[in-house]
Amino acid sequence: MDVYGTLDLQVARFAELPGPPIVVYQDLDDPAVAATFGEIMCTTYKAFGAAGLITSGPARDLDQVRRLGFAAFSNGAVCSHGYSHIVDLHCTVRVGGITIRPGELIHADANGVCTIPAEIADAIPDAATEFVAAEAIVLDYLKGDAPNPKAFAEARKAMLDAIAALGRRVRLKAAGLG
Repeated sequence: MDVYGTLDLQVARFAELPGPPIVVYQDLDDPAVAATFGEIMCTTYKAFGAAGLITSGPARDLDQVRRLGFAAFSNGAVCSHGYSHIVDLHCTVRVGGITIRPGELIHADANGVCTIPAEIADAIPDAATEFVAAEAIVLDYLKGDAPNPKAFAEARKAMLDAIAALGRRVRLKAAGLG
């Protein structure tokens, strides 16, 4: 299946997903020789409600995609247009060092992409707030006057203890015990 010839099929299958779609492409070329996406594809996906696109391949039309306000993650940029072929839809892929399965919850921002187990999804907002508070222990200390190694070590230990406790609680929840 060629990519443009299946855009209608791709967007029609968005309805099968449990939430806003995120298009994920695993580029099978090694090394990648052509762009996995550009302006037409991103405009299409956005018009049909996709929240973003993630690929292990390169991108093109970066300025146009940026102006769309469409979140797109790639392994780089290349000017060449390609004749991509879709091997399969709604299958497990490996992109950016992680495995992504159809329907899986994905978080992506300027720092990268990760998957979130469904069983802990509702805990993420509170966990993120708690993690930021733990990091603030060290950051607030370092903003003070004349930091010293001993007090820094104490602040760092307090931060690491708070993060470890948070990690234990999240892992218990993921195991169905919390």
